[in-house]
Amino acid sequence: MPADTRTEPAAQVVPARRTASPWVLMYHSVAEFTDPAEDPYGITVTPAALEAQLLWLRSRGLRGVSVGELLRACAAGRGAGLVGLTFDDGYTDYLTRALPLLRRHDCTSTLFVLPGRLGVDNVWDPLGPRKSLLTAEGIREVAAAGQEIGSHGLLHQDLTAAPDDILQQELRGSRELIRELTGTLPQGFCYPYGHLDARVVAATRAAGYGYACAIDPGRLAGPHALPRTHVSQADGPGRLRIKQLRHRVGELRRAVAR
Repeated sequence: MPADTRTEPAAQVVPARRTASPWVLMYHSVAEFTDPAEDPYGITVTPAALEAQLLWLRSRGLRGVSVGELLRACAAGRGAGLVGLTFDDGYTDYLTRALPLLRRHDCTSTLFVLPGRLGVDNVWDPLGPRKSLLTAEGIREVAAAGQEIGSHGLLHQDLTAAPDDILQQELRGSRELIRELTGTLPQGFCYPYGHLDARVVAATRAAGYGYACAIDPGRLAGPHALPRTHVSQADGPGRLRIKQLRHRVGELRRAVAR
């Protein structure tokens, strides 16, 4: 597939001024499991749990969309009723388990992939279990289905501990590889492990990304350090409501800190 050399200016993805961060949910893997020991890092939800969570969003008048779509809508004043859905790491089960549910409930999402680990597994999780990662063809299939593809770096490394040359490979190298895979430069980045500092955020912006997702970025919060809410198997309606309120409180605190 010939590469699409067109790039979308960052200003079209997020507003230039610092505004309140929209609510963005963080998922990883969608798979069946029965024993918590099978999910030592708390990164897996079952398809039934994901569907119940999507239905809860709908019951609250919310629709899940990709982060790119969410930020563009917010910049245009049309963000009400939207919440970001993100899936980290690029597991094969996104294609087989998550995508059908997203389509069923008219949702889109952002899938953050690792183009340096195509078709292998989550070797960075020493406790396991081993989960397969999408191949190049799988990533192209996700993109063709209308989902946003973002970068999670090349190899899932802590970028705050990476020397400058490795940092550039993780940021710029992964972006170019994704363009080779999909024909489009990704606008979104996701910090592995949620680890970031001022140097990494500045390098991410300079690499051409329109936005980047973190977990709890504190004072670094902004378009290139968007906070996200982790969603687990245990999150039913009550817990999701509490997490939504925590996000709002966190935004108020960040606004005061600014």
